[in-house]
Amino acid sequence: MASILQKPFKGVDFKTMEKTQFKAESKRLLDLMINSIYTNKEIFLRELLSNASDAISKLHFKSLTNTKIESSFSVFIEIDKPNRTLSIIDDGIGMNKNELENNLGTIAHSGSLQFKNENSEENKTKIIGQFGVGFYSAFMVAKKVTVETKAFGESEAFVWESTGVDGYTIKPIQKQNVGTKIVLTLKDNTENENYDEFLSEFTIKNLIKKYSDYLEWPIKMQCEHSRRKEGAKEDDKDAFETYKSIDTLNSMTPIWKKDKKSLTDEKINEFYKSKFFDFANPAKTIQFKTEGTATFNAMLFVPSATPFNYYTKEFEKGLQLYSSGVLISEKCSDLLPDYFSFVRGIVDSSDIDLNISRETLQQNRQVSTIAKSIEKKIKTELLNWQKNNRDEFEKFFKNFGTQLKYGVYANYGANKDKLQNLLLFYSSETKKNSTLLEYVSRMKPDQKEIYYACGETVSKIENMPQMEFIKGKNFEVLFLTEEIDEFAIKALSEFDGKKFVNITSNELNFENEAEKKANEEIAKQNETLLNFLKEELKSKVSDVKISSRIKNCAVCLTTQGDISMEMEKVLNAMPNNQKVSSQKVLEINRNHKIFNKLRDLEKSNKEQLKLYASLLYNQAALIEGILPENPVEFSNCITKIMAE
Repeated sequence: MASILQKPFKGVDFKTMEKTQFKAESKRLLDLMINSIYTNKEIFLRELLSNASDAISKLHFKSLTNTKIESSFSVFIEIDKPNRTLSIIDDGIGMNKNELENNLGTIAHSGSLQFKNENSEENKTKIIGQFGVGFYSAFMVAKKVTVETKAFGESEAFVWESTGVDGYTIKPIQKQNVGTKIVLTLKDNTENENYDEFLSEFTIKNLIKKYSDYLEWPIKMQCEHSRRKEGAKEDDKDAFETYKSIDTLNSMTPIWKKDKKSLTDEKINEFYKSKFFDFANPAKTIQFKTEGTATFNAMLFVPSATPFNYYTKEFEKGLQLYSSGVLISEKCSDLLPDYFSFVRGIVDSSDIDLNISRETLQQNRQVSTIAKSIEKKIKTELLNWQKNNRDEFEKFFKNFGTQLKYGVYANYGANKDKLQNLLLFYSSETKKNSTLLEYVSRMKPDQKEIYYACGETVSKIENMPQMEFIKGKNFEVLFLTEEIDEFAIKALSEFDGKKFVNITSNELNFENEAEKKANEEIAKQNETLLNFLKEELKSKVSDVKISSRIKNCAVCLTTQGDISMEMEKVLNAMPNNQKVSSQKVLEINRNHKIFNKLRDLEKSNKEQLKLYASLLYNQAALIEGILPENPVEFSNCITKIMAE
């Protein structure tokens, strides 16, 4: 380790040296690199450690055919608080003078990319940097950057130094060991920026854990610890002493790249809880690897509980995106569709193009390809879960089923075919949740439509007047109790060629020819009564009809058109939304005693008939969960009828 920590730049007088301008007409370009590429200054450490890792990987590749190469294959970080410098030291392949000119003197030239291209067939070494701009992120925190390097196989060593856009100098130096040492002289603190934080052992450890924990090579640093003195008593004020040791700060081997068979559930669960700050084990783990068009490892998790902010604007979807073990994005939203936003996890690919902004990957084709593969895998795993472990899947659906339904409804149903088989709805037949496929498999031979009903709870739907006739026909009904449910059903429109029909729709008709003729005859005989009621309720209903599909109740409300009564309630409850109204139809049970009462009042007491009309409408509305527009008027109406 002493060789790694040796002091650089002996005998170099930079004052007498002529500065060389960057080769890319670069003052403006370098300024862009320093100030605009990255949104977070702490990224510089990730970039420099990735470069160091690449340098070691290149030398390791050569060592496979050259047994004389000696190296610890590690990166060392050195903090010098008095001189306000931070050093990153590697014993990798190093650079000669030409490579310094090309790699550091030419912006956007990548020696790593060139190495990868030259060894594309036989090289299995993981090369991270490929665009050649990461090094310049150092200038976000440093007012001067010094690079001391000696290339493998070379006798000469050189030092490269720059203060930024003014150019750089290159000078021969004495350096015994192969490798590179980068020294950052940090900027002075300002009112808004505290650069001293990058001289903190605690900060450096956290940044490595955050961004570079899974680099292939060990990252080491001399760290300070505390321990109890040997023989010290508990009440001794000086019972503890500090000491220093060389610690490895990164774990190197990612859990997601390990063989599934070598991982226990306990290890996976502990990793999930520590990585994603959850107290509970994941409900499901999906670990897989793909090769070909998109080569990547993925470890995905479905939480066992809904995050407290999941259905709020504050929730951010996304997977952690790594490139060869280096964190590129903590939440890459492009890897997940919105309807699978509940999934947490990690994706690691060596194929990701590290373009100018690693934080802006929306246009990256490789990310898009990976996202499609992830989406397909999640769907397959959820379907298998539904099939093989229904109880656990139903727990999951209770937490995140609403999001799947939103996915069906969103974008005008563009993704409905992908999600429809995942949906669950309560069934009147089984008295438990059912998939649409299961419903269709139970349909009666003469049934051509899928029936559903909307309501606040299962019990309220079961007691709806419209359910009486359906029960009599032994048809199965899906109960929709969430606000999003009917919107999702409308987006689906049909399933397996079967149209969805709301049982409160006026278009639903199970009457045979004899019943139709009987209704038409009775309606004709009572035309003046129906017209009177329709006129009296014209502000509330679009029509009043005779019905034979109600069994026990006197009246019920049905609707015409696309907007149901439940949908009307949902839409009108939304803030800043234009009020809508469903086209309601009041249906009167022709076999109920109240119908005879209405006919008698039509002949004898029109005023009382008006009270009955209002009362019956509000009664039917209350059954549907619609409160009277004027509760006082409704109460007075009941009182008048009771007093007579």
